[in-house]
Amino acid sequence: MNKLPNLAEILQNTFQTLIDQFIEFVPRLMGGLVILIIGIVVAKIAAFVVRRILERVGFDKIGERLNEISVIKQLKTEIKLSEIVAKVLYYFILLVFITAATETLGVAAITQMVSSLVTFIPKLIAAAIMLQVGVLLADALRAGVVSLCDSFKIASGRLLGTIVFIFFLVITIISALGQAGINTELLESSFNLVIGGVIFAFAIGYGIASRDVMANILSSFYSKSQYKVGQIIQIDDVKGAILTIDSTTLTLQTGSTTTVFPLQALQTKKVEIF
Repeated sequence: MNKLPNLAEILQNTFQTLIDQFIEFVPRLMGGLVILIIGIVVAKIAAFVVRRILERVGFDKIGERLNEISVIKQLKTEIKLSEIVAKVLYYFILLVFITAATETLGVAAITQMVSSLVTFIPKLIAAAIMLQVGVLLADALRAGVVSLCDSFKIASGRLLGTIVFIFFLVITIISALGQAGINTELLESSFNLVIGGVIFAFAIGYGIASRDVMANILSSFYSKSQYKVGQIIQIDDVKGAILTIDSTTLTLQTGSTTTVFPLQALQTKKVEIF
């Protein structure tokens, strides 16, 4: 007959092992907590100092420029870059100390996870900088398109500016996600298909709708060298002195009234110069 195991001895060895591991773990736990407390203090001091320095050197003026963008205004939020940078620095320093604390504990899984977060933060900062620059560039391009359309008296200038802004903003977001290490191949393919279809449809629709405006603009390049303010001309049966010539129209002083012609009339109608 087999001899039964000594249960008392097994339980005693088990509890002894647990007690030994606990006694060995407590100093490491205390050391980890001390490192963590030191890390919190250091992170808070560093974040406070950096925020004060950035406020003094006027770093928040960039954030104020971002706050003026219409899209961000609609979000009803305020961007203060000094606080954002200080928060990022705080959590970065804290994660570094947490990594040291987990190494002290000897828990490999937690250490690896925290180390991955520490490695990810520089990529996240680079992506945030890229996104900020991209938003400013997209807004500058939007303003440029609106100004150009206004100078040529092209309708829907604000709509065109908004489309340009959204287009470059989406490109910036995709680039920022790629910088952060996120796979954007599917997003890029979908965006290319959508934007290609939208541009094609918009180009056809807007080209048909604005063909007369473009005809007037093209006519201005040929007509401005031949006609001057003050000249007396006759277009069909209307005779008068030229008051103004802009990018799309020509205004004649016809007695007590004025008559406005589209510039393409100088190319399509009979014009007499006196």
